[in-house]
Amino acid sequence: MLTGFEKIIEERIRAAQMKGEFDNLPGSGKPLVFEDDGHIPEDLRLAHKILKNADCLPPEIELKKEILKTEDLLAGMADTAEKYHVMKKLNFLIMKLNSMRNSNVVFEVPQIYLGKMTERITPKKQAKKAVP
Repeated sequence: MLTGFEKIIEERIRAAQMKGEFDNLPGSGKPLVFEDDGHIPEDLRLAHKILKNADCLPPEIELKKEILKTEDLLAGMADTAEKYHVMKKLNFLIMKLNSMRNSNVVFEVPQIYLGKMTERITPKKQAKKAVP
């Protein structure tokens, strides 16, 4: 038996059907596509769906995106001093990402060190001049 509230809902749905408000909905006549959320614990599925619909990412994923942007920025730089500054920021972001994870050291993202970067960014001619 329907309660008073359910009767009101049913009446409004029928009235909308009669007006044709459901005729031109996107995806009408097509099967529904359900997301595979079997990997998410049952008690967290609603929260996960709400956050996903709001385009909210976990902090670790946002940090990975920022690391990738910083790496791209670093690759396109010409000034050595500016590269050093951006590299320090990149190392900090990587350290922050590694500290967020509670995993083995083997799985940590390696930081970029100054020696390796200066070898890459210093032109070959300047490197030969510096060596006596």
